[in-house]
Amino acid sequence: MTATFDPDQDESAQAEPGRVLTLDIGPPAHGGHCVARWEGRVIFVRHAIAGERARVRITDTSHKSYWRGDAVEILTAAPERVESPWPAAGPGGIGGAELAHMTLSAQRRWKTTVLREQFTRLAEIETSCEIEAIPGDDETAGMGWRTRISLIADEHGRVGMRKHHSHEIVPLTDMPLATAALQDLLGAERVFSFPWRPGTELHLVDPSGGDALLFAGGKPWRRGRPDRRSIGRRVREVVRVGDDEWHYRVNAMGFWQIHRCAPAVLVGAVLAELRTLGDLAGLNVLDLYSGAGLFTLPLAQAVTSRGSVIAVESGAEAVKDARRNLAAHEQATLEHDKVDRSFRRGALASYERMDAVVLDPPRTGAGREVVDSIANLQPQAVIYVACDPAALARDVKYFAQHGYQLQRLRSFDLFPATHHMESVALLTPINSSPAP
Repeated sequence: MTATFDPDQDESAQAEPGRVLTLDIGPPAHGGHCVARWEGRVIFVRHAIAGERARVRITDTSHKSYWRGDAVEILTAAPERVESPWPAAGPGGIGGAELAHMTLSAQRRWKTTVLREQFTRLAEIETSCEIEAIPGDDETAGMGWRTRISLIADEHGRVGMRKHHSHEIVPLTDMPLATAALQDLLGAERVFSFPWRPGTELHLVDPSGGDALLFAGGKPWRRGRPDRRSIGRRVREVVRVGDDEWHYRVNAMGFWQIHRCAPAVLVGAVLAELRTLGDLAGLNVLDLYSGAGLFTLPLAQAVTSRGSVIAVESGAEAVKDARRNLAAHEQATLEHDKVDRSFRRGALASYERMDAVVLDPPRTGAGREVVDSIANLQPQAVIYVACDPAALARDVKYFAQHGYQLQRLRSFDLFPATHHMESVALLTPINSSPAP
């Protein structure tokens, strides 16, 4: 790798943020960066593509082993490069669309490379898994998929999002990742031009079972003022997989999968893996990090009254929603607790055998303690839903230490224009023979 100094900066500024280097860009790395090198030092570069030559502004030198930087000028462009539809998320801008400078197919190849590298390095497994496209995304070039948006007003009352790795608020004028209904709502409520009170947090939600809504400061907002109608803070979501349909009531500002297709895609994938055990009726299933019951409700229906579903969730609002969503299913039991603590205090020991475990942990993954506890239950199948390939690969290795093997891995492009992906892994005991 080669590098040249910006002639306007002296030698003493070499390690200071703001310095510009000319670098040859290397392969993608987990986190939305590419790897470049300067005098033996690793530099993680955003807004670049492998094979390009670029002028890179150093943004962070606080780490001894590596620096961070933004590609601010492309000297030799890769063929996959396109003009970003959201310049506000470009160099020096907000986080949230760090791959928008490349074609959608190139984004998926990027994510596939990262996914495979994480499994090779952390799980010591070679996988041929490729990122799967979501219907409709190619037609919109990866825009218009986001059903939830959070914004905040700066000291001048202008709304925006925080700069990448910063508390600084960058005012926005558009949000191309948003669904069409949210785009209309942003315009109708003059969200980007209204003088909001500094610090006001805005949440916009486009539920599948109702109209798009705006909440300002936690309260419903309509036509430039608080909405006095009794619409509450919960919205209706409908998830359809084949001929099956499930209805949910969830907190509009709570966690729900944000891609318009994500709930159905993930529920369908989880049920498909669970069917490797055969007939679902009568199974006992443990649903960890269960949230508002996205998987719990379909699981409860699938196991029928002959089986059981035990769901564990720590968030009070999510548990409140889940209790409502599961009210008609006596075979579903909710444990309001942290997953690791519920295992530690033996709360799950009183239940019958667990045929399968479904888990959808936060980005940090389940971790060794929870993996050990799951393995001790000796389920026939573990279905792991993950939003971080590194955490998933690490935990797959932990499961392997208990005699569980990765039978199948699928990964979905549920966050176009970003480096994020959502994966579903099936793990089974080594001596088992799941259905193909």
